[in-house]
Formats: sequence, structure tokens, C-alpha cells
Amino acid sequence: MKKEWGRNWEKEKEMQFLEILVLIVPLLVSIAYLTLAERKVMGAMQRRLGPNKVGVLGVLQPFADGLKLVIKETILVSQANKILFLVAPYITLVFSILAWAVIPFSRGIVIADLTYSILYILLISSLGVLGIILAGWSANSKYALLGSLRTTAQMISYEVIMGIVILMVVFLADSMNLMTIVANQRTVWNIIPLLPIALIFFIAALAETNRAPFDLPEAESELVAGFMTEHSSLSFAYFFLGEYGNIILISVVTSILFLGGYLVPIDSRWIEPIGLGFKTSIILFMFIWIRASFPRLRFDQLMLFAWTGLLPIILGYFVLVASILVALNP
Repeated sequence: MKKEWGRNWEKEKEMQFLEILVLIVPLLVSIAYLTLAERKVMGAMQRRLGPNKVGVLGVLQPFADGLKLVIKETILVSQANKILFLVAPYITLVFSILAWAVIPFSRGIVIADLTYSILYILLISSLGVLGIILAGWSANSKYALLGSLRTTAQMISYEVIMGIVILMVVFLADSMNLMTIVANQRTVWNIIPLLPIALIFFIAALAETNRAPFDLPEAESELVAGFMTEHSSLSFAYFFLGEYGNIILISVVTSILFLGGYLVPIDSRWIEPIGLGFKTSIILFMFIWIRASFPRLRFDQLMLFAWTGLLPIILGYFVLVASILVALNP
């Protein structure tokens, strides 16, 4: 009996390992080719070619960039707290991957179908900023420290807005489970009744992922590279992977909350992941489009926009949506 239980436990562990592997490998490949897509799209928008030397049409450029970072020397700042300096990039990368455990790719295709999966994503995204804070503080550099302080203030400000928006979606679905939220949009996507709210969520997502025009923590013009200034080689690569992993994650979450997630007109479990990927790709294109179109804000403008611009609007919508739901469901 004990031998059978042990074998079943081993098989279960092997299956879980395979599920994680099947998730992480395509995610890392997607991150690599998102960087290529960004450079190609921005090249087209700016009337230039973009990467086109490594491989056919530059398709091997991400692997060349990764190899370059791997073979570079890791430079440690002499006055840095070396343990935290080296651990910080791992924290950012690990937390950017952990949130994918609750993302539903199709009906029944999810690693962990948690009842409170929305809370899990909010928790993981909040903890991910720890890596950036530690990186900026441990480097003992004024540029890195200012970048990490900017990140902290920026993420706290815009997480409040994202949390209120997500709460409205939870009210509509009457559930914190992502599968239930997707199923609730089978008749009509949430973006139709909540279009202004979806736009505010997208703006907050840009700020949460430190993307232009909200890329103040990495502002080259005044902070060199912000919290990543003193990092090089694999440490820089981990920050890079974590940042672009968060961009893909927030795009998938946006698709699930407002665009019906994996729901497609064709009722097929094999087509549904393609539908989710297509919706996510549209949002990723918007991330790139906005980066190529808008200049960076000043930091005081960024904070004023959050607390005196978006927050009063989203609180008003929150009261409106709650009142309508109470009136329709007395």
C-alpha cells in the first residue's frame, strides 16, 4: 500500500513538473520574441528597419542578445550589499512567473484553479516590487536608489486604481475566480459596459509595468537606467525578463477581465488558447504603439495624474457601478 502511494505521489510530482515546464518554456520564448516585435514595430513606426542581420529578417536576434548578456562579466559594486544585490533580480523574475499559475488558457486548462485567483495575482504583483526596491537600495548608488523610490511610489499609487477596477469586475461576475469571470462574459464582454473603466485599467497597467510614458523608474535622461544602473550580465537579463514577463502577464489579465479571455466564437478547447493569445497580442501591440507615440511625463505629473486625475474618476465609477448593480439586484 505504501509503495503504491509513493508511486502515485511521484507520478503526480512528475505531472506537476511537466505542467510548469510547458508553461515556463513558451513564456520565456514569448518574452524573447516580444522584444524583437517591439523593435520591429517601433522601427516601422519610425521609418527604419529594426533588427535584420541575425537570422532571416532578424528572427534570431533575441537569442544573440541573450548570449551577449550571458557571456558578459558580472560586475559587483564595491560598496554594494552583495547578497541583496545578486538576489534582487531573481526575486523580480520569480514573482513575474508565479502569477501565471492561476491564468486559465482554456476551459479546464489552468495549473491552479484557486477560488480567490484575483487576490493571488494582486498579492504576487505587489510582492514583485520588492526585487526592484532591494536592487536600488543594495547598489549604494544615488541613481539606483532614486529609481527604486520612484518605482515604489508609482506602483503603490497605480495599484490602488487597478484594485478598484478589478473590484468592479468582481462585482459583475460575483466571483474572484478567473474561470468564473471569463464564463460570465459569454453573453457580453466586460469592455462593453465598462469601456471607460477598461481604459483606466490599461493606463494603470502601463504605469505598473514601468512602460512609456510612465517609465520614470528607468528614465535614461536623468537616472541613467534607474534601479538597474549598476546591474550587468545575467542580473540585468533577469530584470529584463521579469519586466517583459510582467507586460505579457498584465496583457493576459486585461484580456481575461475585459475581452472575454479565452472565449471565441468557435466552441473548441483547442482554438480557445489561440483566441486568448490573439487578444493578448493586440494589447501588447498597444503597449508598443504608446511607447513609440508619447513622451515621458515628469514624476510630479505622474503622481498628480494618479491621485487627482484617475482616482476621483474611478471612485465615481465605483459608486455608479455598485449603485446600478444594487438597483438591478435588490
